[in-house]
Amino acid sequence: MFAYLQKIGKALMVPVAVLPAAAILMGIGYWIDPSGWGGDSAIAAFLITSGSALIDNMGMLFAIGLAFGLSKDKHGSAALTGLVGWLIVQALLSPDSMSMLSGTPVEEVNAAFGKVNNQFIGILTGVVSAEVYNRTYQVELPKALSFFSGRRLSSIVISVVMILVAAVLSFVWPTIYDALVSFGEFIQGFGAVGAGFYGFFNRLLIPTGLHHALNSVFWFDVADINDIGNYLAGDVAKSTADYTVGMYQAGFFPVMMFGLPAGAFAIYQQANENQKSRVGGILLAGAVASFFTGVTEPLEFSFMFVAWPLYFLHAVLTGISVFISAQMQWIAGFGFSAGFVDYFLSFKNPAAINNLMLLVQGVVFALIYYVSFTAMIKGLNLNTPGRGTNVMDEDDSVEAAGSSSHEAYARRIIEAIGEDNIVETDNCTTRLRFTVKDSSIVEDQALKSLNAAGYLKPSATAIQVIIGPDVQFVSDEIKKQVGR
Repeated sequence: MFAYLQKIGKALMVPVAVLPAAAILMGIGYWIDPSGWGGDSAIAAFLITSGSALIDNMGMLFAIGLAFGLSKDKHGSAALTGLVGWLIVQALLSPDSMSMLSGTPVEEVNAAFGKVNNQFIGILTGVVSAEVYNRTYQVELPKALSFFSGRRLSSIVISVVMILVAAVLSFVWPTIYDALVSFGEFIQGFGAVGAGFYGFFNRLLIPTGLHHALNSVFWFDVADINDIGNYLAGDVAKSTADYTVGMYQAGFFPVMMFGLPAGAFAIYQQANENQKSRVGGILLAGAVASFFTGVTEPLEFSFMFVAWPLYFLHAVLTGISVFISAQMQWIAGFGFSAGFVDYFLSFKNPAAINNLMLLVQGVVFALIYYVSFTAMIKGLNLNTPGRGTNVMDEDDSVEAAGSSSHEAYARRIIEAIGEDNIVETDNCTTRLRFTVKDSSIVEDQALKSLNAAGYLKPSATAIQVIIGPDVQFVSDEIKKQVGR
């Protein structure tokens, strides 16, 4: 189950990768017309409306993206299966359909059926569609029906399956919806403190990859919060006494743009003198990625397991940062993550409040991260990169004669895991994900020598290697080499 949830987390990055496009379109639109929100500029209206088209249909994108991402052969027909499933469940669970089926006036239909266009239904549809596709895309029918064999069969079968799913949801969806809303309202009821707890658990779940499930409740329109959607739409009207639009996002900017890079500098300074040149390049690359894009995993995995008290401190500091920004109402938001690019694009968003103060908060958190990381590394004698037993040998180069760095790197990963041991390989935003026959026979020391940000073994048949933003190129090369 854990391995399957990890696959879902990885597949979720397919639709989530669309969010930066929405952020760019709407961000530029707000820069052009920050007061009229498109009312005083046709170009701004064009851009803002284009971005809104993506935000308003994230549920459908989740259904399509998950169906594709979880499919075995990554064929476009899997995405079509997800779309068919989504259209059917949306039509059957609409208020008008439920009114007709139940024989009640549409205004008396449970309000939950007016909220079926959300990411939760999208995720459910995507998962079901992927399972149907994986079980039918190679099925051969009798000759008379051969036209409907294989991938064509998937779209037919999902039509029937989603009718059954919709029938079940017609009874259970109101209960699920009420539970999700109650959870969201419970956290919202704590105001800024609740936002702080959310920030803490957001970081704490990173090692498992299950933080996506938590994010979906607060960032998307699953529990009627939809923080990212409301912020990108500049919808300050959605703010209430317990909720300010953007409060579940703003506190990440000081951490990702300032705190983590400062923590990386502390780790660099505490490395052995003969290790600093080797460690520095990795930490610098991670710090730059964190600052500009908000991609933090390359940095976090560099100390997450070898110095877990340091990572727990990082989670606590993240929670405090989210609490402070929410409490003080220093608000900014993002379409992808809390890096400088998103901060700049959202600067003139109507929902932004005192967002310059986030830079001040960032400078303060940079000092806190540097001082606290330095003190903890020294006080607990932690094995951060380049220190103690966590050192890199001089021959830890990924280059090989006549090969590109990706080819050589992929070859060394395959050798460490064992080519015959690899069952399946894929990747998400920063991680290589392997399904293996036996994770215990993987050469741990060989993986450590790869200069990767980190690696973990979630189960007896799973391996993850954290590469960074260029993980796709390494993953593609591994697939080529294992294929050969």
